[in-house]
Amino acid sequence: MRVMTGMTTALTVAIMASTLAVSAAAAKPALKDVKEIDDKMLYVGLALEVSEQCSSIAARKMKGISYLWAVKNRANDLGYTDDEIDAYRKSKANKARIRARAEDYVKSKGLDPKSAADLCTLGKAEIAAGSVIGSLLRAK
Repeated sequence: MRVMTGMTTALTVAIMASTLAVSAAAAKPALKDVKEIDDKMLYVGLALEVSEQCSSIAARKMKGISYLWAVKNRANDLGYTDDEIDAYRKSKANKARIRARAEDYVKSKGLDPKSAADLCTLGKAEIAAGSVIGSLLRAK
């Protein structure tokens, strides 16, 4: 009888632990709502757009790759799986949302996000300021 009680207790503890783990996973916000991650993806997107639109500025590709790995590792540290990260990264809705945020950022600097010249101006300012965006870029 004592063995059965011990097994029942062990089973109950295992079920409770499993339930808590599922509850904790369910309580996680969507990655798009994790400012720390989403802002970093915005910075990468802006740096990439500047480097693609401005012939006098290039992306620091190795630094960018390293930065993205750090973002992924941080998301993993926050409890997100690789599948959740990939879904966030590949989502058309998230890409469109980040693009809109990037356009708002450029506009907040008094610049036109559709103008290559203005993106060059932004890139040069970000490099000069030593911002995260600027650290992902270099003047050619």
